[in-house]
Amino acid sequence: MKLTTDSLEHRLIRMFAVVAMVVSIQACIQPAMAQEKPAAIQVDKEKKTVTVACKIAPRKLPNLAEVYPIEVIAAAPKGQKAHETVVTFEAKPSDIHKALESLGLKPGKPAKGEGAAAVGPEVKIFLDLPGAGGISKRLPIEKALVDRKTAKSMPPLKWIFTGSISKQLDPNKPELVYGADNTGTLIAIFPVTDETVFQTNLTMKDEPLIKLDTNAKALPEIGTDVLLVIQVP
Repeated sequence: MKLTTDSLEHRLIRMFAVVAMVVSIQACIQPAMAQEKPAAIQVDKEKKTVTVACKIAPRKLPNLAEVYPIEVIAAAPKGQKAHETVVTFEAKPSDIHKALESLGLKPGKPAKGEGAAAVGPEVKIFLDLPGAGGISKRLPIEKALVDRKTAKSMPPLKWIFTGSISKQLDPNKPELVYGADNTGTLIAIFPVTDETVFQTNLTMKDEPLIKLDTNAKALPEIGTDVLLVIQVP
């Protein structure tokens, strides 16, 4: 049976209508999906918080034979401390530094090595974890850490906005870079590096005594999207 001109036109009209509908649906869905993904850094001047989009980090990297104790809270996925961190993030540490300064906070000075102590204003650090009914659960960052031997949570620590040192990466070029952008370290527990934005009140004397791991009972699965919240007093 041959198609008439009218029936062919009707089929083409219906086909184009379906295509238009699909395109329209995709146009609606894509912005919604984009809205669901939080910005890398959010600043709330009213609440005096800086929030950083993160993911729960793997405890073992495929290129390493061991699972090392936790020494930092937040590191870049390919940063120098990616094998011993609680969460990973994609934002630039220097941008997070600037976000804290936009809330009126002034950095102090990071510590490194024996006998050194971090100096600077104190902040509080939390993780916002996904919860039932879409309501997030806020966890003090210390509760994300446990002692490897006792499985007890870390006691409250002082978290200090030290800012990072600047570093000359190429000895043949005078340019300095923000050191934490180079290492990818945002928050260090021990003064094993001064190329970080935050440190605690712990010193290198504490490092041999405190061997930490992530609190598997409190944290969601590896790769889960979470928010790191830095609260300015």
